[in-house]
Formats: sequence, C-alpha cells, structure tokens
Amino acid sequence: MKAKPDFAAFMSPRPLRLYIERPIYLTTRLKSDHAALTHGNLTSSHPNVHKTPSSNPSHHHDPFNHHRSTTNKLPQSIMAKLTLLTLLGLLTPTALSLRPSPGCGKTPALVTSSSTTTPLRITSNNKQREFFVRLPQNYNSSTPHRLIFTLHALGGTAQQVIAGQGGYLPYYGLPPLANSSTTPTVFVIPNGLNNGWQNSNGEDVTFLRSVLSTVESDLCVDQDLRFSTGFSYGAAMSYSLACSLGKEIRAVAALSGNPQISGCAAGSEPVAYYGQHGTTDNVLPLAQARQMRDRFLKNNGCAAQAEPPVPAAGSQGKVKTVYTGCLPDKPVTFVVFDGGHVPTPRETGESETFAHKETWEFFSQFT
Repeated sequence: MKAKPDFAAFMSPRPLRLYIERPIYLTTRLKSDHAALTHGNLTSSHPNVHKTPSSNPSHHHDPFNHHRSTTNKLPQSIMAKLTLLTLLGLLTPTALSLRPSPGCGKTPALVTSSSTTTPLRITSNNKQREFFVRLPQNYNSSTPHRLIFTLHALGGTAQQVIAGQGGYLPYYGLPPLANSSTTPTVFVIPNGLNNGWQNSNGEDVTFLRSVLSTVESDLCVDQDLRFSTGFSYGAAMSYSLACSLGKEIRAVAALSGNPQISGCAAGSEPVAYYGQHGTTDNVLPLAQARQMRDRFLKNNGCAAQAEPPVPAAGSQGKVKTVYTGCLPDKPVTFVVFDGGHVPTPRETGESETFAHKETWEFFSQFT
C-alpha cells in the first residue's frame, strides 16, 4: 500500500497516525521540547528506560556524524519513519505505535452489526463461552479502534449490560461519550460462567484473552488501547485483568470491586487505574477497594499520601483523588461516594450518575 498520510491530522493535537507501505501506524505527539531525539538516538521519556552515554567522546563532539553512523545501520523501515519525521519538522517523536491488530485492513468475517443481539461463541478450557460485540457507526477497517470490555456483576448477564437493565446503563453509559471521540470504540460484552467471574484457575482471564485474539483478528483495534470496566464482580474481573495482563491492558475502571473474588495473578505491572466505591457498601466494603487501589499506587510509582477524607454521611457527595507522582502514562484516580453498593451513584441535585463520566474522562486521556 502506498503511503497515505492523513493531512487533516497534521493540525490536530492528538497523535498522528500514518500508513507507511503497509498498515503500520506511526504515532507522534507535539512536544515543547526536543528531548526525545538526542544525538540521533530515539529515546524514551519513560523514567524506567536507562540511557547509557556513549563511551566514545567523539560522539558528543559531532552529534550529526553520530546520527549518520547510527541511522545508517537501521532497517529501511525505521529509516523511512525517521525521514518522514524529519520532513514534518515541527513534530518530535515520542513513540512509534506498531500495534494495529491483525484485523486492520480486512473485511470483518465474524463480527457484524447484529453481534449485539446474536452472541459469538468460542471454546475456552473445554467450555463453550459467549460474548457480544458493539461496533461503532460507520466502522472503518482502516482505523485502529479503542476496545473496551464491559463486564457484568454477579447474577447479571451481558444482555443486561447491552440493554441497560438491572441497574446498569447500557454499556455502563459509555457509548454516547465515546461517539464524540476522534478514536472510535469497539465494545466487547462477555458472559461470565454461572453469571459471575469466579476465574477459577485463571479460566476467565484465559477466556477474555481468547476473546481479544478473536476480535482483533477480525476487527481493526489499536492494541495499545485496550480497557476494561465493570461493577462489583465485573470490577473484580477488570482488576484481575489488570493484574494478569498488565502489559496488554491500557487502563481499567473498577466500580465497587473486591481484590479476592476474581483473584490477582502476577499483579506487579503498572496499569492506569480508576477506582470508585461507596462509603456504606455492605456487600464489598470500602477497605477492599482501597486494597485494589493501593496495589496500583505501588505498581505505578505514585507518591505516598495520607488517606483522603470521605464525604459526610447523608451528603450524597463524592471525594475524587487524583494521585501525584505516578509514572507519566500510569495515573491513578480514586472516587469515594456517599452511598452503598450501586453502579450508578448520584450526587445531590444531579439527575444522572457521575460514574460513566468519570470512567470516560479517565479512559479518554489515552489516545
């Protein structure tokens, strides 16, 4: 495929994605500094990347010669990217996104517009499992999409999440907000075993990993933009995914969850984390939600701070804490509200819940 730059995106502050020879997407971000390109070497702004200076002092005296000697050894595909960045001039590279899914550029053979009403089925751990998929309007197989798991609570079903029944908003209220995004979103709605996510011996993690593989082989997904959210057991399973698939999940939003009921295998990788919980939750106490939060405060390198205050009893208020000192791309936000075990809490005077707005605000910062 010939290079097909999206010229309209050149003027946008969001990442710029281009086709280069094949559906590989090059991501750049506007920056005010030039630290990401140092002496001809592509470097990372991530604090955990160690940068070792050259042992040859002549490299420091002649950075341009060093640039030429380094880049001449690079593969032709990388050279093409560097040449393009040079031509763009004002853009400084901070990341090369090479994670479009295998379904990019293909006509879907599995997922259709009816996949929100007709379940798709796969076999996982010798059990037939089912899930649903919601495509955005005007799905484009050439555009990498955000993917969001929306997981039901204990006793719930995927169909309830889709329809917005049993206390849920449809897809946890996210589609209307996602529709305004420049990155379109695919929603994946699986059914748990026995209406829950016990995740015995990790079987639900295995199932959801297989769902990812199946969907991404059929649809165009940005594999750097995978998310999960859910209420109660769905929150616990989203947390479990963050633990088990830490390098594969961009962020999770756990709404009134628990760290034990779906488990946490591994659990040492940093993952962007949003948590939400009620002060009077008698099903899954607030202390358990704090344990979930604390794992990712530690994993994400956030600064230690005293436990934030909780809203006054009877106030129907909320306290939102955005933690500081976290790894730049691994934020942690925690909301405590005056209320019980509910997926759609409201503040005083508000006609609708804040849960979907806070979740989307957290997810949409990643592009």
